[in-house]
Amino acid sequence: MYTELLANIAILVLSGFVGFAVISKVPNTLHTPLMSGTNAIHGIVVLGALVTLGNVQDPSILTQIILFVAVVFGTLNVIGGFVVTDRMLGMFKGKKAAPVKVASAERSEGAA
Repeated sequence: MYTELLANIAILVLSGFVGFAVISKVPNTLHTPLMSGTNAIHGIVVLGALVTLGNVQDPSILTQIILFVAVVFGTLNVIGGFVVTDRMLGMFKGKKAAPVKVASAERSEGAA
């Protein structure tokens, strides 16, 4: 039992190091597509959490609360990630030209 827990903790720590090494090498221009991909992965994680929440047999109230909070935080992470991605993509859009207003004196001259 403890060897399985130790193996899982070792995988978690190693994946953290690998993730940090990979992300630190990403150029700034690729952060938006990378973030969109990460949001899709988090959506899958939230779906897995919901399936796990539904499959737990006779959960205690503490287990229900922890699973519910995990689902809520995961959902907020996905929504927040998409909001940030949308704002980042908005920076690349061109600014719309302001409509040109014609003075009323110029309109009357043009009509005459």
